[in-house]
Amino acid sequence: MKEYDVIVIGAGSGLTVAFKALAENRKVALVAREHIGGTCMNVGCVPSKTLLHTADLVMEMEHAKKLGVHADLKSIDFPAIMKRMKDTRKEGVDFLRKDLAESENLDFYEAEGRFTGPYTIEAGGVEMTAKVIFIASGARPAIPPIKGLTDVPYLTNESLLEMDELPESIIIVGGSYIGVEYAHFFAGVGSKVSVVEYGDRLVSFEEPDISRLLLESLGRRMEIHTSCEALSLAGKGDGYALTVKDRTTGGEKVLEGRRILIAAGRKSNADRLAVEKTGVELTRSGFIKVNDYLETGAPGIFALGDATGKGMFTHAADHETRIVWHNAWHEDKQKWDFSVVPHAVFTVPQIASIGLTEAEAARSFEIKVGKAHYCDIVQGDVRMEYEGFAKAIVDKKTERILGFHIIGPEAATLIQEVVHVVARNESYRAITDTMHIFPALSELIPETLNRLE
Repeated sequence: MKEYDVIVIGAGSGLTVAFKALAENRKVALVAREHIGGTCMNVGCVPSKTLLHTADLVMEMEHAKKLGVHADLKSIDFPAIMKRMKDTRKEGVDFLRKDLAESENLDFYEAEGRFTGPYTIEAGGVEMTAKVIFIASGARPAIPPIKGLTDVPYLTNESLLEMDELPESIIIVGGSYIGVEYAHFFAGVGSKVSVVEYGDRLVSFEEPDISRLLLESLGRRMEIHTSCEALSLAGKGDGYALTVKDRTTGGEKVLEGRRILIAAGRKSNADRLAVEKTGVELTRSGFIKVNDYLETGAPGIFALGDATGKGMFTHAADHETRIVWHNAWHEDKQKWDFSVVPHAVFTVPQIASIGLTEAEAARSFEIKVGKAHYCDIVQGDVRMEYEGFAKAIVDKKTERILGFHIIGPEAATLIQEVVHVVARNESYRAITDTMHIFPALSELIPETLNRLE
């Protein structure tokens, strides 16, 4: 039995925790089955956004026509696009591996870890123990029970990154983050795209009018089938035929594509850890249950990142590393407020949000709502951005921003100003009373708040 001060499971956000422990001269065991750098570096943010930027450029060329700039797109070098993504990813992973190799007081077990007792873990044939354990085991694609699916080489957000040939057509099952982002990518680089979404709208966690505008915008570039259930999949020629059922009418139809991508949600990797031997509890959907301090049901064992199923974003996990590290060693525990986690959807148009939707806020607060379009400000008007908008939901009594939602250019950048105010629990007037550069897109934020009713 090897004894450590700290055991960390997972090399995404867990890697940050391990480095915090090393900085304090603690003896650390890092256990990671795969993905040095985590989902983000290997199969998530870094590779996907490298690819999506290509599609963004194509859409900029399309938009430029409205402004009188006409440029011909001669070709798409798909293998070169994929190679650039893989090179970027490899460079990041290699850098992290070098850091690990040069770290003292660290034993790195590149193997699957499983609990053998309350505070003991076996990995790579070695059994180890520590009084403080951090679980950052991440998540993986959830695969729905579609008849015939397991008989074909379907794609996930992980396996599609190994593609070298652009498919002539692709069916994407799922209309949430991953589904719509890759729909944007494949349509941008020239594939015929069909999206199948079980719910009645895309990105159902967003404001309904944002979901509606995204559907209208993407619908000009691809086929989108909402309120549809994927029933069965079969080979057809050199591609596949997916039978779907319209959940409104009950009618069935067949969609054809050369490849099929499953983007139907995420599943926690906690089922691989034998956590039932520790006192750690799981939620009904299989994620690790934590309290406001990111503590599990077992004292001294913390969980963070995608393993908990809460705020499944890299920026959230990075912030959680500070919370769990502090709480592991100090009596004055810090709470983790998931309501202040912003997110973005990197489609065109881009989406960014923080906090509650209008419907959610109205259940518990007396609210004021403001809405402004990009074209209501000079920079948006000169860009001919006539569809995108921002929406603010504010508590009438405290003047705190309860929710803020944007769909349009640079949404993920624009919302950061709001994030700061929400995180500091300040009045929305901290924004409206502050000078904003004219004419810049940032004027959209105070313009939206000045329209509160």
